[in-house]
Amino acid sequence: MATVTTRTRSHDATATPDTPGWARWANDHRKWLFAAPAMVFVAALIVFPLAWTGYLSLTDAEGSVRAESEFVGFQNYVEVLSDTERFWPAVGRTAAFTVVALLFEVVLGMAVALLLWRPFRGQKWVRVAILMPLVATPVAVGMMWRLIFDPNIGMANQVLGWFGIGPQPWLAGQHSALPTTIFIDVWQWTPMVVLILLAGLTSLSDEPQEAARIDGASSWQRFRHVTLPLVMPTVIVAILLRGIDALKTFDILYATKGRGGGSFHEVETLNVYAYGLSFDYNEYGISSTVLIIFFLIIIGSMWALTSRRKEAQR
Repeated sequence: MATVTTRTRSHDATATPDTPGWARWANDHRKWLFAAPAMVFVAALIVFPLAWTGYLSLTDAEGSVRAESEFVGFQNYVEVLSDTERFWPAVGRTAAFTVVALLFEVVLGMAVALLLWRPFRGQKWVRVAILMPLVATPVAVGMMWRLIFDPNIGMANQVLGWFGIGPQPWLAGQHSALPTTIFIDVWQWTPMVVLILLAGLTSLSDEPQEAARIDGASSWQRFRHVTLPLVMPTVIVAILLRGIDALKTFDILYATKGRGGGSFHEVETLNVYAYGLSFDYNEYGISSTVLIIFFLIIIGSMWALTSRRKEAQR
């Protein structure tokens, strides 16, 4: 009985013995070759600004980036890290803004996503209404809420007056400005978290829920022991995406409080601080140092959240 032996060719069927070696290599790696121009372009957009900022952070550049500057090594880093008047308070405000806003956005986003998870009458219109805050630009949102929270003519104090509550300073207050900007951020970006979590919930199978319901588990028990563990990888993704974006928040803060984050720097985060050093005081060396440190903070946060996501997927 004849035995048929099948040989598996490692190269594409279009390759022939007469095809040059470089052509066979290009054919085998064509998916990378087609993507290479875009990858090189994106890498250049990232690497060059980062390298230039890193270089400026090691100089005493000020006044103009084209002006002569001297190499000072890590002197700028020592100066920035020892600044307890502006830098470290800005770090604290950045952390507080990110953590508090992210906490509210994830909790509210999960609650709304659970409400929208099961079909009901008029569901699509509710989804459209919830996503409306994402349509406006952050600057427009900041200006709108600045008018609403105006201590004299703003609608917020008028509503409080209906309930016998006195006017509040909101954005004008030294201690209330940061919580108010956090509220604005939560109002605009919670819908994005809802969208991500709703996609994760929709992809879940109904079988674990049905099994838990048959076993007599309550709604809270099903959420805590079934739904939440299954959707946790998606929650980590939402925290990663929104957390990085919240760390970099600038437009809402600048639109509501202006340069310096207010008269007492009450909402001055690292982004606002670096912007002021660059465009208000033209201290490019110091501002580049702040940006490099800020970049390292973002990278560290990404690494921590990515590690947490891998653990959640196991």
